[in-house]
Amino acid sequence: MDLNQHSDPQSEREKYVLAFNDTMLKIWQEQITLLDVIDTGHLLNSVKALPVRADGRFVEIGLSQLFTEYGLWQDFGTGKEIPRGNHGDIGREKKRIAKKWFSKKYYASVMNIRDFLSENLAEDIILTFLIILAIMKKRFQ
Repeated sequence: MDLNQHSDPQSEREKYVLAFNDTMLKIWQEQITLLDVIDTGHLLNSVKALPVRADGRFVEIGLSQLFTEYGLWQDFGTGKEIPRGNHGDIGREKKRIAKKWFSKKYYASVMNIRDFLSENLAEDIILTFLIILAIMKKRFQ
């Protein structure tokens, strides 16, 4: 690994995390539209990325996204027609169907950010050791 050929892992983390929030909003809005999970447009317009909480190095990161609770019921295919405690047998054919706009895409995206952060932090650690070794090499020459 050459010290001169490396970009700054910390700024890469910051860019990736901020882009993650924007990308999640786009994916959710795309899925809501694609699966026609739109009645009034309230769910579509409710998705928001909350401010990113991060230490200065983007090693500890808190990401939050928000959407109206109604979106979960659409994702699961549940709602007013199924009373609480009932396991789905309501004595008539179920009208609501699950419209998986949230779960699968979100899980995959969280796994992607996990993989990116683990690789990026490992690169940062390697870079730190290379710097230490370079300093030691100069000192003992």
